[in-house]
Amino acid sequence: MPRAADYTLAGQRRAVGLPNGSFQMEAAKIYFIIFGLLTIVGGIIGYVKAGSTASIIAGGITGVLLLVAAFLLPEHRVAGLATALIISVLLAAQFVPKFVHTGRIMPAGMMSALSVIGIIAAIVAWVRK
Repeated sequence: MPRAADYTLAGQRRAVGLPNGSFQMEAAKIYFIIFGLLTIVGGIIGYVKAGSTASIIAGGITGVLLLVAAFLLPEHRVAGLATALIISVLLAAQFVPKFVHTGRIMPAGMMSALSVIGIIAAIVAWVRK
Protein backbone atom coordinates (compact mmCIF):
# COMPACT_ATOMS: atom_id res chain seq x y z
CA MET A 1 0.00 0.00 0.00
CA PRO A 2 1.41 3.45 -0.89
CA ARG A 3 2.37 5.69 1.96
CA ALA A 4 1.15 9.27 2.31
CA ALA A 5 4.68 10.45 1.53
CA ASP A 6 4.36 8.88 -1.95
CA TYR A 7 1.78 11.49 -3.00
CA THR A 8 2.13 15.18 -3.86
CA LEU A 9 -0.22 17.88 -2.53
CA ALA A 10 -2.39 17.56 -5.65
CA GLY A 11 -2.94 13.87 -4.95
CA GLN A 12 -0.73 12.76 -7.82
CA ARG A 13 1.59 9.88 -7.18
CA ARG A 14 5.25 10.91 -7.39
CA ALA A 15 8.13 8.77 -8.54
CA VAL A 16 10.23 7.29 -5.79
CA GLY A 17 13.87 6.44 -6.50
CA LEU A 18 15.79 7.00 -9.71
CA PRO A 19 13.99 8.55 -12.68
CA ASN A 20 13.34 6.16 -15.55
CA GLY A 21 16.53 5.56 -17.53
CA SER A 22 18.88 7.64 -15.42
CA PHE A 23 20.72 4.61 -14.07
CA GLN A 24 21.31 3.26 -17.59
CA MET A 25 22.51 6.68 -18.76
CA GLU A 26 24.94 7.00 -15.84
CA ALA A 27 26.21 3.45 -16.39
CA ALA A 28 26.69 4.19 -20.10
CA LYS A 29 28.59 7.36 -19.24
CA ILE A 30 30.95 5.50 -16.92
CA TYR A 31 31.43 2.72 -19.48
CA PHE A 32 32.31 5.13 -22.30
CA ILE A 33 34.79 6.98 -20.08
CA ILE A 34 36.55 3.69 -19.30
CA PHE A 35 36.32 2.57 -22.96
CA GLY A 36 37.76 5.89 -24.15
CA LEU A 37 40.66 5.78 -21.70
CA LEU A 38 41.46 2.16 -22.58
CA THR A 39 41.38 3.02 -26.28
CA ILE A 40 43.85 5.87 -25.78
CA VAL A 41 46.13 3.69 -23.65
CA GLY A 42 45.91 0.92 -26.27
CA GLY A 43 46.98 3.36 -28.98
CA ILE A 44 49.96 4.44 -26.89
CA ILE A 45 50.93 0.82 -26.21
CA GLY A 46 50.66 0.02 -29.93
CA TYR A 47 52.99 2.91 -30.69
CA VAL A 48 55.52 1.99 -27.99
CA LYS A 49 55.58 -1.76 -28.72
CA ALA A 50 55.29 -1.75 -32.51
CA GLY A 51 56.19 1.80 -33.47
CA SER A 52 52.75 2.13 -35.06
CA THR A 53 51.84 5.76 -35.61
CA ALA A 54 48.48 4.57 -36.96
CA SER A 55 47.75 3.01 -33.55
CA ILE A 56 48.45 6.17 -31.60
CA ILE A 57 46.53 8.39 -34.04
CA ALA A 58 43.49 6.08 -34.30
CA GLY A 59 43.53 5.25 -30.59
CA GLY A 60 43.83 8.91 -29.67
CA ILE A 61 41.08 10.11 -31.97
CA THR A 62 38.58 7.37 -31.15
CA GLY A 63 39.42 7.50 -27.44
CA VAL A 64 38.88 11.25 -27.28
CA LEU A 65 35.60 10.92 -29.22
CA LEU A 66 34.39 8.28 -26.75
CA LEU A 67 35.28 10.61 -23.87
CA VAL A 68 33.43 13.48 -25.56
CA ALA A 69 30.42 11.18 -26.05
CA ALA A 70 30.53 10.21 -22.37
CA PHE A 71 30.68 13.79 -21.16
CA LEU A 72 27.74 14.75 -23.40
CA LEU A 73 25.61 12.31 -21.40
CA PRO A 74 23.02 12.72 -19.96
CA GLU A 75 22.38 16.39 -20.85
CA HIS A 76 22.78 15.83 -24.61
CA ARG A 77 21.62 12.22 -24.88
CA VAL A 78 21.11 12.01 -28.62
CA ALA A 79 24.50 13.50 -29.51
CA GLY A 80 26.35 11.50 -26.84
CA LEU A 81 24.73 8.16 -27.60
CA ALA A 82 24.96 8.64 -31.37
CA THR A 83 28.66 9.48 -31.13
CA ALA A 84 29.36 6.54 -28.82
CA LEU A 85 27.38 4.16 -31.03
CA ILE A 86 29.10 5.27 -34.24
CA ILE A 87 32.61 4.99 -32.72
CA SER A 88 31.76 1.59 -31.19
CA VAL A 89 30.47 0.30 -34.55
CA LEU A 90 33.58 1.58 -36.37
CA LEU A 91 35.89 -0.03 -33.81
CA ALA A 92 33.94 -3.29 -33.97
CA ALA A 93 34.18 -3.24 -37.77
CA GLN A 94 37.95 -2.88 -37.44
CA PHE A 95 38.67 -5.33 -34.62
CA VAL A 96 36.08 -8.13 -34.79
CA PRO A 97 37.28 -9.43 -38.21
CA LYS A 98 40.87 -9.07 -37.04
CA PHE A 99 40.11 -11.10 -33.92
CA VAL A 100 38.27 -13.78 -35.91
CA HIS A 101 41.21 -14.02 -38.32
CA THR A 102 44.08 -13.99 -35.80
CA GLY A 103 42.45 -15.24 -32.59
CA ARG A 104 44.75 -12.93 -30.62
CA ILE A 105 43.33 -11.57 -27.40
CA MET A 106 45.47 -8.43 -27.44
CA PRO A 107 44.56 -6.04 -28.89
CA ALA A 108 41.93 -7.43 -31.27
CA GLY A 109 40.01 -9.58 -28.76
CA MET A 110 39.85 -6.94 -26.08
CA MET A 111 38.86 -4.17 -28.49
CA SER A 112 36.26 -6.46 -30.09
CA ALA A 113 34.68 -7.14 -26.71
CA LEU A 114 34.80 -3.48 -25.64
CA SER A 115 33.28 -2.38 -28.95
CA VAL A 116 30.43 -4.89 -28.86
CA ILE A 117 29.68 -3.95 -25.24
CA GLY A 118 29.76 -0.29 -26.33
CA ILE A 119 27.20 -0.98 -29.05
CA ILE A 120 24.95 -2.78 -26.57
CA ALA A 121 25.37 -0.06 -23.90
CA ALA A 122 24.49 2.69 -26.37
CA ILE A 123 21.41 0.85 -27.65
CA VAL A 124 20.16 -0.01 -24.14
CA ALA A 125 20.66 3.57 -22.93
CA TRP A 126 18.91 4.87 -26.08
CA VAL A 127 15.91 2.58 -25.61
CA ARG A 128 15.64 3.37 -21.88
CA LYS A 129 15.99 7.14 -22.25
